[in-house]
Amino acid sequence: MDDDTGGAQITDRAADWQKFLKKHYRKEFGEITREYPHKRSLTIDYRTLEKWGKKGLELADELLKTPGKVIGDVKDAIKQYNLIFTKDDEEKAERVNIRFINLPKKVAVRDIRSHHMNTFISAEGIIRKTTEVRPRLTSAVFRCLQCGKTTAPYKQYYGRFQDPYRPCTQCERQTKMELVPNLSTFVDSEKIRIQETPEGLRGGEQPQTLDVDVTDDLTGMVAPGDRVILNGILRSIQRVSQGTKSTLFDIYLECNSIEVSEKEFEEVEIDEADEEVILELARDPDLYYKISHSIAPTIFGNEEVKEAISLILFGGIAKEMPDGSHLRGDIHMLLVGDPGIAKSQMLRYVVKLSPRGIYTSGKSSTSAGLTATAVKDEFGDGRWTLEAGALVLADMGIAAIDEMDKMAKEDRSALHEAMEQQTISVAKAGITATLRSRCALLGAANPKMGRFDEFAPIADQINMPPSLLSRFDLIFILTDKPNPQLDRAIADHILKSHGVGELIEHHRKTPIEGVDDEYIKKELEPVTPDIDPATFRKYIAYSKRNCFPLLKPEAKEKLIEYYLNLRSLADANKPVPVTARQLEALIRLAEASARVRLSPEIDVSDSERVIRIVDTCLRQVAYDAQTGTFDIDKLVTGIPKQRKDLLRSIKEVIRSTADETGIAQRDQVKETLLAQGYNQDDIERRIEDLKRGGEALEPRKGVLRLL
Repeated sequence: MDDDTGGAQITDRAADWQKFLKKHYRKEFGEITREYPHKRSLTIDYRTLEKWGKKGLELADELLKTPGKVIGDVKDAIKQYNLIFTKDDEEKAERVNIRFINLPKKVAVRDIRSHHMNTFISAEGIIRKTTEVRPRLTSAVFRCLQCGKTTAPYKQYYGRFQDPYRPCTQCERQTKMELVPNLSTFVDSEKIRIQETPEGLRGGEQPQTLDVDVTDDLTGMVAPGDRVILNGILRSIQRVSQGTKSTLFDIYLECNSIEVSEKEFEEVEIDEADEEVILELARDPDLYYKISHSIAPTIFGNEEVKEAISLILFGGIAKEMPDGSHLRGDIHMLLVGDPGIAKSQMLRYVVKLSPRGIYTSGKSSTSAGLTATAVKDEFGDGRWTLEAGALVLADMGIAAIDEMDKMAKEDRSALHEAMEQQTISVAKAGITATLRSRCALLGAANPKMGRFDEFAPIADQINMPPSLLSRFDLIFILTDKPNPQLDRAIADHILKSHGVGELIEHHRKTPIEGVDDEYIKKELEPVTPDIDPATFRKYIAYSKRNCFPLLKPEAKEKLIEYYLNLRSLADANKPVPVTARQLEALIRLAEASARVRLSPEIDVSDSERVIRIVDTCLRQVAYDAQTGTFDIDKLVTGIPKQRKDLLRSIKEVIRSTADETGIAQRDQVKETLLAQGYNQDDIERRIEDLKRGGEALEPRKGVLRLL
C-alpha cells in the first residue's frame, strides 16, 4: 500500500513539474529543442517557483532538502511528457541539465556544517583558483581481456575510479577488465576554489575556502578574481591518507549553477526607502559640506583633502572609445606630509567606505603582492598559476598604499601601468597575461628627510620618481607648522574625542549616574559623521549606477580657459606649466563633482570647484617662487627648468673657455656666468652638482674639466 502511494506521489511530482514547466518555461524548451546540444541547460528561477501557488512552495522546499530527487523528478517530467520534441528524446532528456538560480538564503563558507550535507545551498565568494577544463569519465564500459565481451555501462562518481572486480558474465573468469574509451561517456569538468568575500571577515581571521566541482556547460565560465554566487549540492568524500581510510570527510560543492555578480560598487543593495533618503540628500544645499565632513570626522581640519577624497569616492566616468582605447575615470591622489597629520587614518577610513577597498603599506608590499604572483599549484595538477595581488583585487574599488616612500624602487615601478592603463601585464613562469585593475589609487608618503624643509624645493623632498608623480591627478602637501589658534582647536578636538571614548568605556564597565545613550550621543556629536557610513556607501553606489553627467558648454569653456591661462604663463625661457594630463584630471574631477549631487550635467559651479582644488595642489607643488610661475617641469622631472638652463650654461662656458687640454679656470667660468645674470650661490651649487654627478672634475683647486 505504502509503495503504491509512494509511486503515486512520484508520478504526481512529475505531473506537478510538467504543469509548472509548461506554464513558465515553454519558450526555453523550444530553444533547447532547436539549439541542442549547444544549449542544453534549463535554468529555473527559484523565485518563480515560490510564487506558483501552494504546490510551488512544496516543490521549492523539497528542492532545498532533497535536491537529487527533485532534479530526477524534473527529468522524469521532461521524458514522460515529451517536453523536448526530437527523435532521440530519451538521450536528450538525460543530457539536459536542470539548473536553479536566485536561492533565497546564502550560506557563508565558514558556516557550512554537517547538517548541510546533501542539501541544496547557495554560497558567495571570490574565485581564488580554477583548473583547466578536462574530460571526466561518467559511465565506463569495460572489455574482458579473456573473451573480449564488453560489460554494461558502469557509473563513475567524483573522485576515485571504480574498477569492476567481478567474473566476466560470458567466460566467468575472475580477470581484470580494460576500459573501452570510445564506448564510455565523458563530461567536461573543472575544479574551482572560492574564498569568502573580504567584507564579511572579522579582524585577524583568515578567509576560508570551499572547493567546487563544475561540470558540462558551466565549465570555463569564470576566472580568478570574479565575484560569484554558486548554487549546488554539498557533497562529501572520505579522506584517504596512505591507503587508510579516515573517519574525517572533506566537503565539496557539486555545482548546479553559477551567478556571476559583475557588480562591484553595485553589490550594495538599495531598496525604495533608501532611494528616497538618497534623493532627499541630493537636494540638500549643504551636500558638499556634509559629504566632506562624513569622511574621517575624528580628524580635525584638512577640509580640502577631505573634499578631494569625496570626489575620488564618486569617481569620473570610464569611457570605452570606438577604436578600442580606454580612458580612465578613476582619480589618483597622493598625500605627502609631515608625520603625525593622520594620513594613514584618512586612508583607512576611505578603504572602509569603499566596497572594494584594499589597504597595503609600503614596506610590506612587493611588486608581486601588488600585481600578481606566479605560484606552483597543488590544487589542480601542479602547474604554475597566477594569484591576483592587491591592485587586481581592488578592481572597481580603491587601493590605498601607505608609506609609498618606503617602498623599494623596483616594487614602485609596478604601479606605472596600473595607474594609467589600468591593466597589469604579467609575463612569468611561462604565463603571459593581462589582468584588469580599474581602481583609484590613494597614496600617502613622508618627505625625504622625514619632515619638510621650508627652504628646499618641494620636488627634491618627495622621494618618488617624476614619471610616477605625473600620473597622480592631485598631490597634496600637508605641512605641520605651529599656529597657536589652529593648534588649540586640534588639541581641543583630539582631547574631546579621547574624553568621549574614555567615558563610553568607563560607562560600559561601571555605569555612571546621569549618563545615558542620549547623553553619549550628544557628546559624540563633534566626531559623528553627518551622513552615516551605511547611507554614504549606498549614496555612492546609487550615484555610480545612475549618474553619467554631460559637460555643459559654459563649464567646458571655464576648464579650457583655466588650462590656457596656465599654459600662457610659458614663453621661450619659462617652463611649460601644465600638460594635457592635468586637463584630463580637471575633466575627471568635474564629472565626480556633478555625480556628488546626482546631476545629469556638469555646470560652471563644478568647474569652479575643481579649479579651486587643482589650483591649491599646483600652488603647493609646482609653484616656482623665483620666477613667480607654475613650473610643471619641477614636478614632472624633479629639476626646475631654470636649474636645467644653468647646468647647460656652465657646461658651455667651460667648453668655450677651456684650453687645448680641456681645462678651464673656475673663477673665469663664474665671472662669465655672473655676467649672464645668474646668481653666485646657484652657480656654486650647480658646479658641485656636476662634480657629484660625475660630469665634471676639479683636477686641482681652481680649475675645472668636463668628463
